Amino acid sequence: MTRKVLKPIFFIFMTAFAGMTAPTRAAAAKKADAVTDKPFTVVIDPGHGGKDYGCIGKITNEKTIVLDVARRLGEIIKDETPEVKTVYTRSDDRFIPLNERAAIANRISSDLFISIHVNSVDKRTRGRENINGASVYTLGLHRSDDNLAVAMRENGVIELEPDFSETYQGFDPTSSESYIIFELTQNRHMRQSIDFADAVQHELTGSAGRADKGVRQSGFLVLRATSMPAVLVELDFICNPAAERFLASDSGRAKCARAIADAFKKYYAVNKPENRTPQQLPAPDSPAAKARATTYTVVLVSSVNRLSSDEIKAKGMPSDIEVLELDGNYNYTDGTFKSLKEAKKHLRKIKKDFPKAFIIKTSSD
Repeated sequence: MTRKVLKPIFFIFMTAFAGMTAPTRAAAAKKADAVTDKPFTVVIDPGHGGKDYGCIGKITNEKTIVLDVARRLGEIIKDETPEVKTVYTRSDDRFIPLNERAAIANRISSDLFISIHVNSVDKRTRGRENINGASVYTLGLHRSDDNLAVAMRENGVIELEPDFSETYQGFDPTSSESYIIFELTQNRHMRQSIDFADAVQHELTGSAGRADKGVRQSGFLVLRATSMPAVLVELDFICNPAAERFLASDSGRAKCARAIADAFKKYYAVNKPENRTPQQLPAPDSPAAKARATTYTVVLVSSVNRLSSDEIKAKGMPSDIEVLELDGNYNYTDGTFKSLKEAKKHLRKIKKDFPKAFIIKTSSD
């Protein structure tokens, strides 16, 4: 296996800007220059809602708990960091499809996505009333059967949506085979997602007094479609009577909201708009730009971990496939093309076998 030494410039997702007119290019450049003027936006997603109750306990339910915690969290953020724009996927008891939750965040170019949930285990599980603790998830590979079980339960809500199989392209939330696709869609904001997840977990176990179930990775549909750092928070287990009483209480919900808010303040201090550093590329007609040996390559698989030879073979990739490290991920690439047109032609050919493949524009300088 060889490693590419190309310098990545930017990602291209499905559409290209090569055919822009001069006014359109100017508008795009103006938009890019204004990146530091955009207020930091956080989307708070209370899981479930409406006809979807989520996990049900003896005295309350998931949809009620998480909506209250989400509202409290939003109010703290507004009070303590008023310059931050706060958006809810739902602010009342209504059902919102999973794909729409992510779409809300994507449409407004959110800077952070926080999905809040409550955990549980199957009623047939021995000792279910003793299990407790908070955990925070980012999108990624299933590190254990427990992670997969949580993802299956949370993703199962799509079965309440009409035509969910078509909407989610045949995804079956109850089939472990369906989750293989998540190995092809690693979040390119993984490092920031993990940093925030670590901060939330630290606060939930510290100030909120929850047992530590750890920061984990799994294939949540609501995280899969987001285009920004994103986490899914499981506050505690509603199947545990003591944990449920905590989650049902005013003080318990306040502590959970405060814990997430304190984690947000630490994350925001590092990632606030004035700390953004937009990439400065030379003008298209400048000597520096012309000197670049620009090419395009197709990424078949992107993974936060380097894949073994057996994993590469299992995914149908050649054993000598090239790998390009980018944004903390290992990108397994296929082909080098001088034009975007050629790259897109190749992308269409391999989409059947690698439906989440995408194009990267690269430079050899």
